[in-house]
Amino acid sequence: MAFECLAERTIGVAQQMRQQGTGPGFDSRLLRRFAGTLPHLLPRGAVVTTNAGAADPIGAAEATRALCDSIGLAPVIAAVTGDDVLSAIDLKQSRILGTDDTLWDVRDRLVSANAYIGAEPLVQALGQGAQVVIAGRCSDAALFVAPLAHHFGWALDDLGAMARASLVGHLLECAGQLTGGYFADAGRKRVDRLWDLGFPMADVRADGSATYTKLPGTGGVIDRRTVLEQLLYEIDDPASYKTPDVTIDFSRVSIRADGASTVTVDGARDAGRPEQLKVSVGLRDGYLAVAEISYSGADCMRRAELAAEVVQERWQHIRRFNPDLLSVGYIGVDATRPWWPDAERSPSEVRLRISVRTFDRAAADALCDEVEALYTNGPYGGGGVTTVVRETLGIVSTMIDREAVTTKVTMR
Repeated sequence: MAFECLAERTIGVAQQMRQQGTGPGFDSRLLRRFAGTLPHLLPRGAVVTTNAGAADPIGAAEATRALCDSIGLAPVIAAVTGDDVLSAIDLKQSRILGTDDTLWDVRDRLVSANAYIGAEPLVQALGQGAQVVIAGRCSDAALFVAPLAHHFGWALDDLGAMARASLVGHLLECAGQLTGGYFADAGRKRVDRLWDLGFPMADVRADGSATYTKLPGTGGVIDRRTVLEQLLYEIDDPASYKTPDVTIDFSRVSIRADGASTVTVDGARDAGRPEQLKVSVGLRDGYLAVAEISYSGADCMRRAELAAEVVQERWQHIRRFNPDLLSVGYIGVDATRPWWPDAERSPSEVRLRISVRTFDRAAADALCDEVEALYTNGPYGGGGVTTVVRETLGIVSTMIDREAVTTKVTMR
């Protein structure tokens, strides 16, 4: 069983929390999930992999050991480290992808730099008898590639096997997406009992082909449509999808529905192996202030627009801040699609949302004060003000030579 828990931004946030002492460097929800699953899995000989170690896999392993001690379990636990490359990366030579800048240009804002590592150290851990393997920023697919390679004895330099195993990982990652999550669309793509979504499983054969299904009696759907959407999920070039373990060619993958909730997928091929690994870099990105207020009834939209005008004018003429910094949206009208030409302009209720991103904490606090003042100093009928100011973390990407990344397995 794999607990795939990291997104691009997650590990940067975990690093920031760990540095500031505001929380653990790993996903604390992992312990609740383990408490509910390990007692059922470990006595049956299962192995568990996860990347929920985030910025502190060793800390997560120690916490997991304490949890297991408390519930009478004694598994071998492995922590995989080495993805943290902040001290190893050459800031002046590391170009931020999509720009002409280097990490040296933002060195004063650096929080973290974590390379996407592959399955090798996880396979090493399983080979040493680990039943629970906790990693940080390994690739999502590596959580699935490792137990497959370990079980079938696939060599990691057998790129064909790595491509087929990575296809399995790519389809199973992201929770219930293969079984209808993020697929369901009211009226167009029906998914029965989405509230009881069954997560996907793969029965993988020694040749790397796999049949996917879900537990009988659970909600959701798995068919050619859901598999095809997940196959193309986050894929730029289907003929050259780069992972730390292998570059995969998905262009000849076959998808065959074998019955209700059973699909067989095969045909991934290798297209080489990347010489560099992607690095996810966390940067301090200032403050985000968000302030909202609701208006309802006749002409509520016009009153919300008047309220926004009040804040914008005071922001410029009283607060003396740049008016271009403010972002104004009307939830229920154009908050998510401001460019939409046919937005309905006469709703029965609307929520004004004004936000600002800034490195000036005083400006962030000022916006919250101005929106709260609309209660008594703005149009009539405003209510339900909420405000929040939080530090933000930006994410950029760069590359690092594979040889510059050294992983380590620590057994607990």
